[in-house]
Amino acid sequence: MKNGNKLFQDVEQTSCSLQSSFSVGEKEHIPVLCNEAVALIAPRPGGVYVDGTIGMGGHSAALFAAERAITVVGIDLDEEALAIAADRLAPFGGRVHLIHGNYRYIDNYLHNMGIDFVDGIILDLGLSSYQLDDPRRGFSFYRDGPLDMRMDRSRSQSAQKIVNQYSEKELADLIKRYGEERFAARIAAAIVNARQQSPIEQSRQFAELVKRAIPQRFHSRRIHPATKTFQALRIVVNRELDNLHVGLAAAFAKLRVGGVLVVISFHSLEDRIVKRFFRHQERPCSCPRELPVCLCNKQRSAKILTLRPIIPSPAEVADNPRARSAKLRAARKYNEEDKCQKIK
Repeated sequence: MKNGNKLFQDVEQTSCSLQSSFSVGEKEHIPVLCNEAVALIAPRPGGVYVDGTIGMGGHSAALFAAERAITVVGIDLDEEALAIAADRLAPFGGRVHLIHGNYRYIDNYLHNMGIDFVDGIILDLGLSSYQLDDPRRGFSFYRDGPLDMRMDRSRSQSAQKIVNQYSEKELADLIKRYGEERFAARIAAAIVNARQQSPIEQSRQFAELVKRAIPQRFHSRRIHPATKTFQALRIVVNRELDNLHVGLAAAFAKLRVGGVLVVISFHSLEDRIVKRFFRHQERPCSCPRELPVCLCNKQRSAKILTLRPIIPSPAEVADNPRARSAKLRAARKYNEEDKCQKIK
């Protein structure tokens, strides 16, 4: 599905450009693939929608711009981002409910609010510019600060603890698995060697260490050599893939029939999980192929709305370079009464 599809042309383009762009200090926060997400959710009067990673409220503001008579439940691990979202969405008053928490527990939060089902859910799995540019958070290799990387700063395990306490094998395994970094073993060895001299505590110190561990001929012109290693650490610190596995199932269960789940991911590990989850929900049978008849009685529960992931347009990438790796997938909850039938 291309961005020029009529689906997106039907949504007033100003809903995102005017309502969801937001300045924090000297930086402007621009939600990724905003028009596309709102078009797929298609908010309707009286509907209830969940922004499971609300951040600074960009996508939620765009939902309200498209339809003011809705209710939005916003969830986020980052208390600082929630405070910004609260200020940004204040004009919508009691139609906004903000929760400091993890979207994997969406069923508990909605149950406590007396909400059985919702009409749409957005999960934007990326970091905001605000988080990346704040040196106190330790997400950036360009701005020096404590090597932290915690979304929820009340958690005890930081990137600094992992780097200074994990064994060389544990470090190599996590960098390779979650960063898909070919030089994981070299980087792990360099980390252990460096911390024997003094603890690794600063983000730029760590980034330079990783950069030196990778042969210069393999340095990319487009991305910093430490990008994959930083990604791996952030995933482990925040248990991102585990949260995604659990959160997708929990979110889909809370959708009413006809509701839409939109997920925006930023690296292949996330995108693969989302793609497999949606395909499993869409398939009417999960039996092994060699079985001559269906034994699972599985019903199709979703219709995938994005045959291919939607990616940012060149214009969006030009305006917001950090959007370049984003991929959006969406599925609509579907109800099929007839159980699958498999024949030879």
